[in-house]
Amino acid sequence: QVRLVESGGGLVQAGGSLGLSCAASGSVVSRETMGWYRLAPGKQRDLVGSITRGGITNYADSVKGRFTISRDNARNTVYLQMSSLKPEDTAVYYCNTYPPRSIYWGRGTQVTVSS
Repeated sequence: QVRLVESGGGLVQAGGSLGLSCAASGSVVSRETMGWYRLAPGKQRDLVGSITRGGITNYADSVKGRFTISRDNARNTVYLQMSSLKPEDTAVYYCNTYPPRSIYWGRGTQVTVSS
């Protein structure tokens, strides 16, 4: 059974940076296009960006130029580096395949950006 575990969240001031990791128990990261998603209070879960097996990335307009997704297939890990953070980036961040599979949702990691 595949398990995705996100880590690295925390509290950061606006303008700061934070790096998230997503470790998979199986080989899903090396086999699939992976995505980072976020769920903000009162909103639906949205796609932040995705990365193909070959490393091609796409980002939501709201994070383009500020967030970077990378992956280490050998370690079955996906990363999300966030910079120039804004209060509106506050959310629980999740990784999953892209498109997502319901059975893969983990607990996520909370990112809070203070103004």
